[in-house]
Amino acid sequence: MRIRPDSWPASTARSHSTRCKRLAKAPKIVMADTGLAAHLQGVDASRFRDDRTQLGPLLENFAVMELKKQVAWSRRVPQLFHFRTSEGREVDLVLEDASGRLVGIEIKAASSVGPDDAKGLRFLADLAPRRLHRGVVLYADDEIVPFGAKLHAVPMRALWEWKAVHPHG
Repeated sequence: MRIRPDSWPASTARSHSTRCKRLAKAPKIVMADTGLAAHLQGVDASRFRDDRTQLGPLLENFAVMELKKQVAWSRRVPQLFHFRTSEGREVDLVLEDASGRLVGIEIKAASSVGPDDAKGLRFLADLAPRRLHRGVVLYADDEIVPFGAKLHAVPMRALWEWKAVHPHG
C-alpha cells in the first residue's frame, strides 16, 4: 500500500527564490491539523491564557493550511512558498501564479497592526516590484488597514468569511 504525501499530517512550503542572494533554503513545515500541532507542543487553552506567545505560530500554521485548501480550488492554482533571508527578513507565505505574479502574506496574532508589520512585504516589493501584485497582513481584528497602494492589513476571518473584506456584497 502506498501513502500519498498530501495525506501526511505535515506538509511543506518551499523556499521562494528571487534575485536576493542570501535566502534561507529550508522549507517551512506546517501541520495539516493545527489541533494536533498544539497537542504535540503541549499547548492547551489554559496555556494560551498564560502564555500568548504560543498563539502566533499556531495561528500561522492554521492560516497557511486554510490557504493551501483554498488554492486547491482556485482558478489560478498558485504555488505556495515562504520567503526568508539569512538576515531574518521574511514573508510567511508567498503565492505565485503561472504568470509570475506574487501575493505576499504575513500572518499576525495581534489585534492591532502598524507599518512595521508589513516590513517583510515591503522588502519583497523592493526585490520584485513588477511581480508583486498584492501584500496582505492577516491579523486578529475587523478593520481593513491600508499600508500603501498594494499593501493592506485584512481581518484573519477573511479566509473563511467573504463579508470580512466585502461588507456590502
